[in-house]
Amino acid sequence: MPNIKSAMKRVKIIATKTAQNRVTKKAYKEAVKAFESGIKENKDNVKELYATAISLVDKAWSKGVLAKNTAARKKANLTKTLTK
Repeated sequence: MPNIKSAMKRVKIIATKTAQNRVTKKAYKEAVKAFESGIKENKDNVKELYATAISLVDKAWSKGVLAKNTAARKKANLTKTLTK
């Protein structure tokens, strides 16, 4: 534990931001898994699941949770899965 007041504040801020990043990351991962399971089970709402997954990947990128190329790669893989 840090002794300096500003360092203590930084620890709290980092913990808060880490929690927010985890929520964002979990949301897009769950959306991707829902899309993939929808593909396997031949569900009717696959297009909606795809749109949700793409949207959440974009949000994760805009918040800095995902790097630009990582987000692009994930979106490309989702699109490739949809078109198969």
